[in-house]
Amino acid sequence: MSTQTTPTGTPGVTTAAPSMTLHVTDPAVVEIKKFMESEEGLPETAGLRVRVVPGGCSGFQYSLNIEEDSRQGDFILDEKGVKLFVDMFSAQYLNGVQIDYVTGVMGSGFTFTNPNATGSCGCGTSFTA
Repeated sequence: MSTQTTPTGTPGVTTAAPSMTLHVTDPAVVEIKKFMESEEGLPETAGLRVRVVPGGCSGFQYSLNIEEDSRQGDFILDEKGVKLFVDMFSAQYLNGVQIDYVTGVMGSGFTFTNPNATGSCGCGTSFTA
């Protein structure tokens, strides 16, 4: 289970923002760490940005990107030694999501189990909230 955290902001200023959680399975952590280790020159502040972007057949898609640092207002979570950055917009759709990495006959990749989704497309790459 990830560490619950509140968004970053101005140092010394306490915010009343809610906390959030993301769950990353062991296979997903292994793949994220492999990818981050292959990126040369990443600072210790680097992490994985997990976000929701408009698109796909159902309205929203997941996006994963390695970034050198968090941004103001981000939730910063530590999941089994991996830093995760989540912006305020995405947090409302990602709270409680489980990220997994699966390998099968049709290929391999990250999957998302989202308790906030009210529907998804047939190919499983986008969702409705």
